Amino acid sequence: MKLRSFGRHGFNCSEIGFGAWAIGGAWGAQADTDSLAALHRALDLGCNFIDTAAGYGEGRSERLIAQVLRERATKGHAEKIFVATKTPPTAGLWPPSPYCVADERYPEAYLRENVAERLRNLGTDRLDLLQLHTWTRAWNRNPTPFKVLRALQREGKLGLIGVSTPEHDQNCVIDLMRGGWVDAVQVIYNLFEQEPAAELLDVAKECGVGIIVRVAFDEGSLTGKFTADTKFPPDDFRRGYFEGDRLARTVARAEQIRADLAGTNLTMAQAALKFVLAHPAVSTVIPGIRNVAQAEANCAVSDLPPLSAALLQKLRRHNWRRGFWYGGK
Repeated sequence: MKLRSFGRHGFNCSEIGFGAWAIGGAWGAQADTDSLAALHRALDLGCNFIDTAAGYGEGRSERLIAQVLRERATKGHAEKIFVATKTPPTAGLWPPSPYCVADERYPEAYLRENVAERLRNLGTDRLDLLQLHTWTRAWNRNPTPFKVLRALQREGKLGLIGVSTPEHDQNCVIDLMRGGWVDAVQVIYNLFEQEPAAELLDVAKECGVGIIVRVAFDEGSLTGKFTADTKFPPDDFRRGYFEGDRLARTVARAEQIRADLAGTNLTMAQAALKFVLAHPAVSTVIPGIRNVAQAEANCAVSDLPPLSAALLQKLRRHNWRRGFWYGGK
């Protein structure tokens, strides 16, 4: 497993991290035994970065991670595992609208209580990274929630502070990075969503901000395993994500990527991860992992050679300006 600098923060993280949403729920049936085995296997293979959130099974994902870390400590493992988690805003519009008030969606008392819950779930007295989940550009001029988090940081409860970008306006974090408000940003960046390469990723590099890339597989479509007839169970997040004609349109575009990979000996999943890792601003990519086979396949990508310049150039043509997915076509 290759390591990368996490921004300017003195931590070298595995370039393949562990995305822990699916082990918490919302992606169909998931056995805790599979989740625990997947976590252990990924860590055995050199993964040292795990991303979770309060909303992943209402803390279930965090508690499973804590269990694995306890088990490994009991067995004498001395590794340093970096765990990033997230706290959502109070109940209301998602993502927050331009008319939402920061102090109402992220009030200080709520943030302190939520951080305390994250600490309990993860079985620690200090969070490696807390990310706000999520944000609105309307708050950039007076980002009071980050002032509260900086106070918690000074109190020793938080290591680093970050934000997980809103899908419809990822560039809203650029001012936060330049203003020194965030240590890390979690961003959507993949073969379809290439807009961060226009400015966001370069600004992060300039400002020493750690970059965590989520949705590298576009919720699975970029692995090439879906067809236009794929069905998702009622409790699977992807049932809504790919509703209507979205799945058929996405599969058609994914097949064009498959054609471009002919003769490369790369699977679509491998190419998807290598495309993300080709950008020097990226610290780690966190594909969702829910079983041992996925842990092994994803971690192995780190040892593959980088994509050639010619293939990178060819794959850039798949940038898809589809706008905010949940707002319609």
